[in-house]
Amino acid sequence: MERLELVNTNRQLDVRNTNLTGSRFECACLENMHLQDISLAGTKIKDANLSDLEIDGAQLGGAYIHNIGMPPEGHPMYDPTVKQRPLRFENCNLENSQILDCNLSGIDIHDCKLDSMRINGILVVDLLKVYEKTISN
Repeated sequence: MERLELVNTNRQLDVRNTNLTGSRFECACLENMHLQDISLAGTKIKDANLSDLEIDGAQLGGAYIHNIGMPPEGHPMYDPTVKQRPLRFENCNLENSQILDCNLSGIDIHDCKLDSMRINGILVVDLLKVYEKTISN
């Protein structure tokens, strides 16, 4: 495969029907990119600003999403005055997924299928039944 190297350049690329397997982008501004009908299987994104990222119609099975949010205290880019903007998940199948050691403060869950969903080992539907009994008495 031919190798093309772009260093310290300012270019806009239009790429169609192309195999870029194994390509690397480091210290690059890739803002406002449009990716459609592509395979990013095995892709790793690290230390990236993905603000306003929209993913639509994607298969994320096996994805591992971690260390998401503003830089923590001790990180060179940490700023205690900056707050993470909210994320939105809509019409997503998160069946059998795990959410571990996450700050879920202020999250609203509406019109979602909760069968078999557990919080700290307790079925959410059971928690809701107890809550509904409590408020109806």
